[in-house]
Amino acid sequence: MSTSPSSPFRELHQSGNPFVLANAWDLGSARMLAAMGAKAIATSSAAHAFTLGLADGGLVGRDAAIAHGVDLNEATSLPVSGDLENGYGHSPDDVAATVTAAAAAGLAGCCIEDTRLPDTAPYERDESIARIAAGVAAARASADDFFLVARADGVMLGTYDLDEAITRVQAFESLGADGVYIPVLSGMDEVKRVCDSVSIPVNVLAVGRLNQHTLAEFGDAGVARVSLGSALASVTQQAILDGASPIFTDGSFTGLAKGADGSLIDEMLS
Repeated sequence: MSTSPSSPFRELHQSGNPFVLANAWDLGSARMLAAMGAKAIATSSAAHAFTLGLADGGLVGRDAAIAHGVDLNEATSLPVSGDLENGYGHSPDDVAATVTAAAAAGLAGCCIEDTRLPDTAPYERDESIARIAAGVAAARASADDFFLVARADGVMLGTYDLDEAITRVQAFESLGADGVYIPVLSGMDEVKRVCDSVSIPVNVLAVGRLNQHTLAEFGDAGVARVSLGSALASVTQQAILDGASPIFTDGSFTGLAKGADGSLIDEMLS
């Protein structure tokens, strides 16, 4: 078991005093986010898949996902957490292998979800518990402090309800998970209910109705971490649509007038 002191990444996780886990998708976006004040970076499976010309949903393998995390880790001095989907395999051993590899590669932590990718069906609760137990054991065996967040994705995917999600994250807490995450909650009442249901840090995804709330409001609900997921990458994708669609429909280049100041971006990247 690791005897290393608490990592700077772990110390960011304070329930009621949330930080933003800024999901990047390449070296440039990671450096821009760091320059704008991000305290930690995360990968995004969907955003990373987009850079490879792939759809989201388990199509990027373990080695590529971890190598991407290493690239972002080397792009800035900030800690990087990996969005490592379902651990790239169905068995507890697969999850353990993924966590071990991520920790050995120098990532500060990761998320592991409970979806049987590439399908959207969840693992049965007992399977999910066994998988997270294996991930926790691997994290604790790491030479460095590694922050493992266990996800319950059924609410987002419509495969189980919030009661089941809370039952799962409570079980994950009892196993020793460092944090828990139920993506796409419907509003602040659900956020507070989740935070009240566990005593470990809760990650919330700032999408849907939740992107109408401030960081302070998330703190009032008990949140420790707010992640962006693929939302910021999607804003970038919308910019491509807005800028290029007029070119190929009307022959108009006016959509390109909204571009960022290149000198400002160069300054952020330097």
